[in-house]
Amino acid sequence: MIITFLQRLLWMVALVAAQVMVFNYIHLFGYATPLPYVYLLMLFPLNTDRWSILLWGFVCGLLCDIASLTLGVGMAAMTFVAFIQPPLLQLMVPKDAVEDLQPGIATMGFWPYVRYTLIMTSIFVIAYFIIQTFNFFHPLDFLIAMTSSWGLTFLMCLILEGLRYKSEK
Repeated sequence: MIITFLQRLLWMVALVAAQVMVFNYIHLFGYATPLPYVYLLMLFPLNTDRWSILLWGFVCGLLCDIASLTLGVGMAAMTFVAFIQPPLLQLMVPKDAVEDLQPGIATMGFWPYVRYTLIMTSIFVIAYFIIQTFNFFHPLDFLIAMTSSWGLTFLMCLILEGLRYKSEK
């Protein structure tokens, strides 16, 4: 129990630090900014209490917002994705899956995990950009920024999972 908590805390600190110190300064072509701290929410097993996921998402988003000065954007998006994660994971795994299934390439298989990551990052980036922009006066810029940031976020989450998968092997 304490080891799991410390592992999640280490992941959260590492992802928030990477976001604040590195990824916030990446703006490919003036639009694309990766937001891989959503990967933290993809690490929660199937049987995790919903309040626990909501709390972790809230705190992680809050820390990113405090360090990035984004006024609750990450906190709201992470809390929303944390709310969606348990039923989404329930839909993505087979009915006969073990109760404490840890989402990942090793447990779900490559393509199901890619689909899970695709949906989670899509929901997060859409929520993040709608909350951040809060207007649609420049729809083309909004769509370019959102889709390019989603692509980088999706790619970064797959890379992080690949690194985690190789380290477990």
